[in-house]
Amino acid sequence: MLNKLYTSQGEALTGTPWELYPRPQLRRESYINLNGIWTLSVEGQEEPLSIRVPFCPESLLSGVNRHFPEGSILSYRRNFRLPEGFNKGRVLLHIGAADQIAEVYINKKFVGCHEGGYTAFTLDITDALEEENLLEICCTDDLRDLSMPYGKQTLRRGGMWYTPVSGIWQSVWLESVPIRYIEDMRIENRGYSVHISIYPALNGKVQVEGLGEYPLENGRAVIEPKNPQLWSPENPYLYSFKVVTEEDTVDSYFAIRFIDTKVVDGIPRLCLNGKPYFFHGLLDQGYWPDGIYTPASPECYVQDIIAMKRLGFNTLRKHIKVEAEEFYYQCDRLGMIVFQDMVNNSDYSFIRDTAIPTVRIQKLRDKHMHKDAKSRERFLQCMEQTVAQLRNHPCILYWTVFNEGWGQFDSDNVYQKLRTLDDTRIIDTTSGWFRRKCSDVESLHIYFGPWNQIRPAKKPLILSEFGGYAYAVEGHLFNPDNAYGYKTCANREQFQSQMLTLYQSKVLPAIKKGLCGAICTQVSDVEDEINGFLTYDRKVCKADEKAMTALAAQLQAQLTEECK
Repeated sequence: MLNKLYTSQGEALTGTPWELYPRPQLRRESYINLNGIWTLSVEGQEEPLSIRVPFCPESLLSGVNRHFPEGSILSYRRNFRLPEGFNKGRVLLHIGAADQIAEVYINKKFVGCHEGGYTAFTLDITDALEEENLLEICCTDDLRDLSMPYGKQTLRRGGMWYTPVSGIWQSVWLESVPIRYIEDMRIENRGYSVHISIYPALNGKVQVEGLGEYPLENGRAVIEPKNPQLWSPENPYLYSFKVVTEEDTVDSYFAIRFIDTKVVDGIPRLCLNGKPYFFHGLLDQGYWPDGIYTPASPECYVQDIIAMKRLGFNTLRKHIKVEAEEFYYQCDRLGMIVFQDMVNNSDYSFIRDTAIPTVRIQKLRDKHMHKDAKSRERFLQCMEQTVAQLRNHPCILYWTVFNEGWGQFDSDNVYQKLRTLDDTRIIDTTSGWFRRKCSDVESLHIYFGPWNQIRPAKKPLILSEFGGYAYAVEGHLFNPDNAYGYKTCANREQFQSQMLTLYQSKVLPAIKKGLCGAICTQVSDVEDEINGFLTYDRKVCKADEKAMTALAAQLQAQLTEECK
């Protein structure tokens, strides 16, 4: 029997969820939130249902709490009326994410579609508008089609695979813009300077709070502060700015920070702002018991980030999922580094992808792995969309392309493709195993040993997964009958003790050998998995803050000592 767990925010949820402005790096005053109660009609179902958007129908918070047959068409409908004076020239509809394929209609007129369940899309609906409007979003989701990126979703949940989601799972909203408006903006950090580009290439000015005004010529401006404040987890300084063109104005922010590799005493080290830095992190899968992919409130993001910072962590590896932009904004604001995964697709084989590599048979040529052309095309499309959507966030320092061989193909060429999209961040092409030539790091997963895999290398060493110690907290379990983890602890004291022993006996000595970061599994329990530092409902922290912050200081001190 599965328990119905709620976060504190889920228990308190009333009214319209997720009311805050959803695009923190391109803000306008114009905004209408369309979240709330919609009508949901499902092919083959007799009666329409009420559903609370933006929660997927599988979630408790949606009010539906069921998964419909694969390939079903989920038709969401609601009416809206624009306030007087709202339309400044064009009206745009934004959908944060809808799994997997969405077709959109306004007043029965087709206005556009989007393929892919993890990225946002925008449609100009101006020409279809009337005084009273009917909005219909028709979503089709079929997990049997493995060419579509799906992350940890599965039809038969259990172990390290989780409940599927379908349909709308991020905010739906409207804004109005002038005829000539800023459609996109790119913020690039180049050393101590920041390059701002807008599309289309309009003229205007950039006003940076505390720095002054800079000309925007042909859509470009360069900001070079004389004494820049550098962003880091210890000092997450953000510069607020405004872009003003003849017809449009948007608000945004940037940070100044850079990541690179330096060889120190013959050992390559990852450096933040020119200095060796230890990336002390956790795997973050972004699941909640009541909303599944969508937390009950944006405050849940803040709660997770602050909880992990209080335990001394400075990095989250966002694992094969793309969050709402609010998550990345809070990481920018609060000072949490993000290692961002791409979302996997194609088939998974336990023998090929997990069992054999775990016993260290980890060499496999991937030129002809996952050969299906459609799968490859859709993976690359999702990768491009992910980079375009997230590239302006300073918290993201590191892209992970393939995890443990899942969907992996032609990784050297995929690395080159990603490098053309973003040449400012670290790229981990093959996290765990099946390494080829092109990657900026040596990336290891060690759950069961042997630990002698960590040895000096030609590239910076990252332990991109380890740990996974399980501790079941009674009253906070999703599946009491089938707990999952890699080493069982009987109580909180044992969990804390075993964690400290793991870090002090394995991670700390590895810093001398070149270890630059370690990502422990994981932020919270997820369904059957009980190997989180927090319970699935986020109501209990299993670790001691004082002991964990002392450990974090010890790790950074060890790195400093090695790099004298």
